[in-house]
Amino acid sequence: MPYYAGLRGKDEATRVRIAQGLTRLRAAIAAQNIPTKTIDGDVLIASWNIREFESAKLGGRLDDAYYYIAEILSHFDIIAIQEVRDDLSALKRVQGLLGGWWKYIVTDVTEGRPGNYERMAFLYDSRKVTFGGLAGEIVLPRQVDKEVLQFARTPFVCGFKAGWAKIDLCTVHIYYGKQKALDEKRLAEIRNLADFLAKRAKKAAQPLPATPGEAKARQPEPDTLVLLGDFNIFDPKDATLTAITDAGFKIPDVLTRRASDAKGGSNVAKDKFYDQIAIWRGKRFDETPRGGVLDFFEAVYRMEDEALYAPEIKPGKKGNLPTYKEWRTYQMSDHLLLWSAFKVDFASDYLEDLAKPPS
Repeated sequence: MPYYAGLRGKDEATRVRIAQGLTRLRAAIAAQNIPTKTIDGDVLIASWNIREFESAKLGGRLDDAYYYIAEILSHFDIIAIQEVRDDLSALKRVQGLLGGWWKYIVTDVTEGRPGNYERMAFLYDSRKVTFGGLAGEIVLPRQVDKEVLQFARTPFVCGFKAGWAKIDLCTVHIYYGKQKALDEKRLAEIRNLADFLAKRAKKAAQPLPATPGEAKARQPEPDTLVLLGDFNIFDPKDATLTAITDAGFKIPDVLTRRASDAKGGSNVAKDKFYDQIAIWRGKRFDETPRGGVLDFFEAVYRMEDEALYAPEIKPGKKGNLPTYKEWRTYQMSDHLLLWSAFKVDFASDYLEDLAKPPS
């Protein structure tokens, strides 16, 4: 639970507005049946592209947005965040609201127009998740006969431990390009990354050579690999998604089912499937039937709140006043949060195995 004490110092109108919004938001989260966080239960993994986090565009974020974002994030154990900007003040402010046990790891800024001066980040609750030591940005190896086109925004991989599982998470913000379902560069980025990671995962799953004194090769205990983030995938039937599954990754069933829902997408209109979570299962890690998309606009910055926020809407660089519908995406985001729960407690399985009599 985030720290709400700072609300007491706000003026009455702001305090009441934020408190009412938080009350609705907490009710909306509860209605989605997101599991209650525990120290040793399922690990709750989320991905969220938080639009221009942080930017002064259209006047910057109000206090409301920081409290709402912190409230949402507090319900998960580890969150991959895309579109973190050069200025880390927003991330640090949210971390402060969440509490000192929350930690983050970020990339350096990706410079240049394609990279949009963005970072990627992992924010995690260290009471449940610990950093495993692995952290790096992925650069594709050069091929013998040609140069390989690198990513517009370099994918970021970090290793974590949760329960019985070792998990490598790779977060991405794939190139968008042309406003159509199949952009060749977008497809190439997804395919190249999925194939590269699959090759590494297969190698990690190979038996380890026997050491002196061992009769046979040791069985590997590969980490689970989770590929998640903003892939800019329009539709689940597109080649951009099959490039992930063809490489051997699996979309959790609970997230696959949303493909049959005309409003199962992760953009605000819910008609695009930009964001994805895919797994390459290692040891002691299983999907659960819980996951989905959290639509926070049903609770905060609602369309019926337009009159309430009208005085706060500031013009853009050209002096034009944005619509409330656009402005609110710079307060929260133009992406909804995607999440899934995974089993990492295998104590019972382990004990059952030990309890078996010798054959």
